[in-house]
Formats: sequence, structure tokens, C-alpha cells
Amino acid sequence: MSTEQPYFVHESSYVDQPCQIGKGTSIWHFSHIMKDTVIGERCNIGQNVVISPGCRVGNNVKIQNNVSVYTGVILEDDVFCGPSMVFTNVINPRSHVSRRDQYLQTLVKTGASIGANATVVCGSTLGRYCFVGAGSVVTKDVPDYAMVYGSPARIRGWVCNCGTKLAFAAGDSARAACDACHRQYQRVGEAVTEIGK
Repeated sequence: MSTEQPYFVHESSYVDQPCQIGKGTSIWHFSHIMKDTVIGERCNIGQNVVISPGCRVGNNVKIQNNVSVYTGVILEDDVFCGPSMVFTNVINPRSHVSRRDQYLQTLVKTGASIGANATVVCGSTLGRYCFVGAGSVVTKDVPDYAMVYGSPARIRGWVCNCGTKLAFAAGDSARAACDACHRQYQRVGEAVTEIGK
């Protein structure tokens, strides 16, 4: 019987126990996966990444270099976290005040992408397939398929499941088709849904 792990951990990294790590996942240089973490299959955990106790990471998640995923963060399937982006988990931190019982949940839904050096303030939900631009500061929930950027991040447009920008007609209700993959979408106000799903 083989004792080989179904995932890869670079010799410079630490994985505390107990942890659950899925098949085909790679954990690269100088990273630390802390206890009670669950990481799905086919994930890529870059260099100098910390995943704090109790975090949940779905399948096929890409966490680039220098990202800390703090307790309270949940990453669903197919999430992309760009280099040096930042999560928080306490809304009013003080060095001299322990607030471990006040961690707020941050939920990043399936397919969302967060650009390099972006900051996501805790308590936010990032919608399915949304796109957060590099250097943005997310201070509130982001709708499904929204493209947001700036400080604070605001909705600047809409993106397809594949990441291509969508062109909706003006008005409160409109349709759009992706130029790249031809998926069809309906927008009503700030709610976008894929047609035929």
C-alpha cells in the first residue's frame, strides 16, 4: 500500500494537524496551513500563504503569493485570490483588546476573482463570478457578475462567467451576450443572472 500523499507540500511549508487537503492540491514555498482547515481538490496555494484555523477553501482555488486567509473567510470553488491581496476578520482591531470572539465571516462565492493588492473588509460577501480590480478596497457586498474597483470599490460594469466584460444596454432591465463564450445574461437593476441556467 502506498503512503504517498495525494497532494504536494513543499518541504519549506508547514501543515498543522488535523487538516483536510484534497487530491491534486499544491502548497508551495514558506506557506503555513493551520489546524482544522479544509482545502479542496486541485488548489494551488502560492508562496508565503497563511491559511488560519478553521478556514474553508473549495475546489480549484488559486491563492497567489503573500495572501493571508484569516479565520472566518470561506472561499467557494474556482475562486482566484491575486498576489498580496488582503482579507481582514475584525472590524475594529486593537493590539491590546482581544476580539477573537468577534470575527466576522467573509464569503467569496464560486468563480469570484480578486485582483492583486485588493483589500476585502470582513463581513462582506463577494458574489458568484464577480471581479474585484487590483488595488481595490471592498467595504460592502459585491453582486454576482459585478466588476468593481476603486477605493471604496464601486460597480463599474459586469463580467461573464469566463471573465469577459459584458455590454448591457442602458435601463433598469437589459440583456447581454458574451463576445467570447456566447453565454446570455439578464440584468434587472443590480441583479445579473445567466439565462438558461
